[in-house]
Amino acid sequence: MAGGMDLGDAKGPKKPLDATINLVPFIDLMAVTISFLIMTAVWTQIGRLQVSGGGGDGDPTPEKDDKTVPVTLLLSEKDLRLTVGTTSFDPILIVRDAKQQIDLTKLSERFKDVKEKLGPDQTAITVQTEDAVRYEDLVHVIDECIGDGFPSVSVAPVST
Repeated sequence: MAGGMDLGDAKGPKKPLDATINLVPFIDLMAVTISFLIMTAVWTQIGRLQVSGGGGDGDPTPEKDDKTVPVTLLLSEKDLRLTVGTTSFDPILIVRDAKQQIDLTKLSERFKDVKEKLGPDQTAITVQTEDAVRYEDLVHVIDECIGDGFPSVSVAPVST
């Protein structure tokens, strides 16, 4: 009885302990799982947006300084509407390029005008979106807001 292994008893031979295991399906499953985990890890790092949710009924908003004016950008399927305080600008019609992305050059020019009037202290903007707006368009607009000097972006639904 070497090594404490049961070699059988007098009643008859036992089944062999060695079994063949097919490792190909296991390797395939592990390859798919690992590639999925790697892709999602990359997406969570790259796709992270620094936005704060806002505009909800139960969401308390902190009191703002007297120096800042509320800047709101309404994003719909057809146009962009910028509002600074009580002043509303003319709507900017949405024009798409060959890659079906929104052309935001007019919005960038309008942001520069707003930054000149309000000064560098104005860093907050609220982007309101309608339900039919594509997520890709929302991300593109948020990137444009951050690039044009509004790093504190809040996203809210359109209030009716």
